[in-house]
Order: sequence, then structure tokens, then C-alpha cells
Amino acid sequence: MSRPPTLSPRRLNRALLARQLLLERADLSIEDTIDTIGGMQTQYAPAGYVGLWTRLARCERDALTHALEARSVVQATLLRTTIHMVTRREFWLYAMGIREARRRWALRVAQPRRDRATMEALADRLRSALADGPRSVKELGEDGTGFLGNLGVWVDLVRVPPSGTWERRRADILALAEQWIGPPEVTEDDGIVHLVRAYLRGFGPAPWRDIAAWAGIPVAEVKRGGERLDLAGYLDEDGRPLIDLPDAPLPDEDVPAPVRFLAHWDAVLLVHARRTGILPEGHRARIFSSKNPFSVGTILVDGHVAGTWGSRDGRIEIELLEDVPKRARDAIEDERLGLEAFHA
Repeated sequence: MSRPPTLSPRRLNRALLARQLLLERADLSIEDTIDTIGGMQTQYAPAGYVGLWTRLARCERDALTHALEARSVVQATLLRTTIHMVTRREFWLYAMGIREARRRWALRVAQPRRDRATMEALADRLRSALADGPRSVKELGEDGTGFLGNLGVWVDLVRVPPSGTWERRRADILALAEQWIGPPEVTEDDGIVHLVRAYLRGFGPAPWRDIAAWAGIPVAEVKRGGERLDLAGYLDEDGRPLIDLPDAPLPDEDVPAPVRFLAHWDAVLLVHARRTGILPEGHRARIFSSKNPFSVGTILVDGHVAGTWGSRDGRIEIELLEDVPKRARDAIEDERLGLEAFHA
């Protein structure tokens, strides 16, 4: 058997950028974009809007709000028990794929003094409270349902507009997913297969552990899902195995990477993508810190974080974390002006 090809960190970086639509802005619908990149992490509501702006050739800010209102895009606590935007057509694949792993985690870590029967009884109370339609977290608390974030592990919930949008950023209006978008028509096994496919489609090639870290489920479950897929094999620079989807984008390492502004908490910066070098470890503490729980926007130069950005009084302000060439500084200014107009 021949040895699998070896992929350098820079080639893994370019693969990530290509699959995340960060090498070239795409001419896609919002829904196709969200599916392609594996959903968007949006505990900071504007992140979804900025995430689309930086990836699409044409992006009107109101379009995402309209998609949320039309229910073609939905917002829910999914991967790693964090708020994500995914499409209606893929919501149940994500939700079913992580459901049992999240519940086992909750009983072991978040709710160790309660058993499954107790949590399912509380979940039934929450379903009853939402039976007549969406309600706010405040209303649910006053109703005595005892809603806490971890109870959402036991009930499939979505956050509905106007909450969780650019215009009303607090995502505090909840609905039952089966009422908002219809009941599930997929199994847990279907969902786990989808998680493997979705991660590789948006972030691969990768080791099994990175897929598991992204999804928030055990490695054994991820490998079980992978058994139903036709996968390609590679090695990283240290000889460790990587898996991938056949024929997925895999650009050469010398492909130019343009300047891009990433939203707060963009998933490409998290530890499951560390192998790509997109966030230099020396900068990680500047981006993710307990002193700044909302994180910051970041600026990519040649495929890695070289600066940060933030919005203040209608202006996008930048801070470079390292020296960059003049051509990159000019490109940063062009992107800054574009993002400033997007915020206006």
C-alpha cells in the first residue's frame, strides 16, 4: 500500500481558506454559503452578518434578517453547546447528530445531581410552556418552567426573530424547533454522518479529534459516522493521519490569500482548526481572553491573523499585531472602508 500524500501546514491553511470561501468571494445564496462553511457561530449576533459579508461577492445586510424571518436560516444552540446559524434543510441533521452526546455530557457535567427522568420531566414542562408559540426567556422564567441554558439540551429549541438579529441582538425569544421548521425526518446516525461530512466540507482535511472537538461529541462517535463515507487519506507534516472528502478543494500552498476581516468568534480561529496556523499561537491570548469575553474581530493577511478590528461610533478601527507590507496595508484599508459601509 502506498504512503498517503503529506500536506504541509501552509497547504492545510489554503484548504481551510478555500472551503471557508476566504480565498475568493463567492456568488452563492446565503443558505448555500452557510451549508458550505459548516454553519456560523453567532453568540454575538452581528457575527453572522459580517461572516457573510466577508465571504460573498454581493451581500446586503438585511438579507440575513429576511432569511431568519423566512425560516430558511435558523439560530439555535448546537455545536459545542454554542449558538449557531444553520439552514433549515440541515438543522435536524446537526441537532440529531449531537443530541445524545450532549445529553450524556449534561448528566455527567452540567447536571450531575439530576437523572434523565428528572430532566425529561422538566423538558416536558418547557414544551408545554412553548406549545402556543414563541416566548421570551423572561416569560418562561416567570411561568415557572425554570428555563436554564442546559435545559435546552433536552428540548430542541430555536431562537426566533426579531431576537438574535442585527437589529435586536439579544437572542432571547425561543420556539420549539418542530413547530418553527417542522419535525425531524432524520436519525441520529444520519446526523453523525452529516457532522463528519460538514466539517470536512468546511474545514478539512483533518484528524478525527478535530472533527469531534468542533462537533462537541466523542471521537468514537465521529469515527462511527465516518464509516459510512468514502474518505480520502493524507498525512500532516509530522506523519499523523488526516481524512478528507474526495475531490474537496485542496489548493497549492503558494495560492495567494487576500486580506479578509473575520467576525467575532469565527470558527476558523478555534482550536479545532489549529493545525492550519490561521491564528498564530502568539496572538491567541489577544483574541480569546477572559478579560474580553466577546472576543474581537480579526484581520487575515496571507492566511493568518495579523490584526484586530472593532466598531466604535460608526467607524471601524483596526490594530495591527505585526508588521505587514504596504500592499497588505492598502488592502486592509479597502476592506475596512467596505465593512464600515456595511455597518452604516
